[in-house]
Amino acid sequence: MRFTLATSPSTPGGENEDFAAAAPDAAVLLDGAGVEGAKTGCVHGVAWFSGTLGALLLRTLVARPVWSLAECLADSIRITRSLHEDVCDLEYRASPTSTVVAVRACGGELEHLVLGDSSLLLAQRDGSSSVITDRRLDEVGAPLRGPVDELPTGSPEHAAALAEYRDALTSLRNRPGGFWIAGPDPLAAEHALTGTAPLDSLASVTLLSDGATRLVDRFRLASWGEVSALLDSTGPDELIRRTREAEDSDLDGRRWPRGKAHDDATALHLTLS
Repeated sequence: MRFTLATSPSTPGGENEDFAAAAPDAAVLLDGAGVEGAKTGCVHGVAWFSGTLGALLLRTLVARPVWSLAECLADSIRITRSLHEDVCDLEYRASPTSTVVAVRACGGELEHLVLGDSSLLLAQRDGSSSVITDRRLDEVGAPLRGPVDELPTGSPEHAAALAEYRDALTSLRNRPGGFWIAGPDPLAAEHALTGTAPLDSLASVTLLSDGATRLVDRFRLASWGEVSALLDSTGPDELIRRTREAEDSDLDGRRWPRGKAHDDATALHLTLS
């Protein structure tokens, strides 16, 4: 495999809460999250959580090839919790969480796991492409988003509506009928979307945080096939550059309502020989 990685924080020079890393036969991408403007209950912060969990997960994927990806994630969540539960309040409503995308090549197949609203783009050798995204957050959040989408992004009124929206989501997090995301409870790993694909059918695989999927799922400026071709030809940097260009053209969110004008954006592109 050949790996190409690009990442960009939402604010130049700001802290990037995304994490991505790769090994010869495995790769992970995590998009850390907290509640905007709220204390997390964790002295380390969201970026520490996503980075620590991501590094542990990649290590476990490689070291435990007979474990399922869900078992690897559950164990990594358990270890991450043990590293800071004595000094951090992990029961606090705004404690750090993270989406997870993980892949591992094993026995002629590509195993995958997706938890939360990050995405996995699979490009087939026949030229077709498909994307795997956990949409449960979007589904439960849609009825609550009205005030957020009606107000100009970045305005005080929008910030207040966004805070209320995110606060409401915490009551739906990691419970039946809500949505699932990696946090302090290893049980969340059992609810990840998992599956396999024959390696010889794939041309490339791309792990994407939701900040890097906006051209398709938020702005409707490209198809997944076009994004796949772009990644192959010019790489993840160009995908993020075009995303920033679109964001900058609509900073108040009037054309494309969204929580943040810009978001952390990360794309890890794996080309299979």
